[in-house]
Amino acid sequence: MIEDFRLVICDIDSTLITSDRILTEHAKDVINRLHAHGIYFGIASGRSIDQQLHKQARDWGFDFDFEVLIGMNGSELWDGVHQKRHDYYKLKREWIKEILELMAPFDLNPFMYVKDKMMCLRVDEATERSSKKNRTDLIVVDDISEFYAEENAKIMFRMPEELMAEVVDYVGKHPSSHFKAFKTQTTMLEFTDQRVSKAVALEHYCEMNQLPLSKVIAFGDMSNDNEMLECSGWGVCMANGGADTKAIADEITEKTNDEDGFAEYMEKHFLRPRGW
Repeated sequence: MIEDFRLVICDIDSTLITSDRILTEHAKDVINRLHAHGIYFGIASGRSIDQQLHKQARDWGFDFDFEVLIGMNGSELWDGVHQKRHDYYKLKREWIKEILELMAPFDLNPFMYVKDKMMCLRVDEATERSSKKNRTDLIVVDDISEFYAEENAKIMFRMPEELMAEVVDYVGKHPSSHFKAFKTQTTMLEFTDQRVSKAVALEHYCEMNQLPLSKVIAFGDMSNDNEMLECSGWGVCMANGGADTKAIADEITEKTNDEDGFAEYMEKHFLRPRGW
């Protein structure tokens, strides 16, 4: 376990917040105490920086901004120290078309974020729920070609949990040198440029701020967090995390995200020992 750390960065869903999308008072207190002692704090998510992450600290009731925001699973980076936005590796139009053709046999409802809206093939319970949850308006396409009218950071497919293994196996048998797919939830598969990862954005942030990766503590729960946990000085998987993420983590929390796993872990291993 690292002794000296300068940044704590967390995935959001199923890691930092509960299943009801609540940041607990204990978690808020931990983040406030980190801030008071000069420790940077950041969030890394599949969500958009512009649509959601920029306002997240205020929505949670903090009176300060987080020092780093990683959005779209690493395709977007906000350096809060220098107040500068960086973008990396968008899916090209022809790749999006190829992904849609690849996934067509499953008759799923693809969706993506376009500017401040959520584009989908049709309205269903899941898209309505996501639209409401993320406070984004829905756009239903007239023709599927609208999905690849321009480059985009990612395209997503939600599906029944019991179908996921079959879809992942199928996609794995049709690899691409341009794009990759990974689970971000038990019911969500996302496609991005092959080079995109939360680790790439984190590495760039640390380089720009002369912050050694060895002084970073990272928390996550699913496959899209793996590279971030691996490149950090100390990578922690939640007790509710996936098997592959647990396998690469330096440690696993004793409690789940619904049991304040992040806050309890930081309290026990990093705050109390320092008298914070």
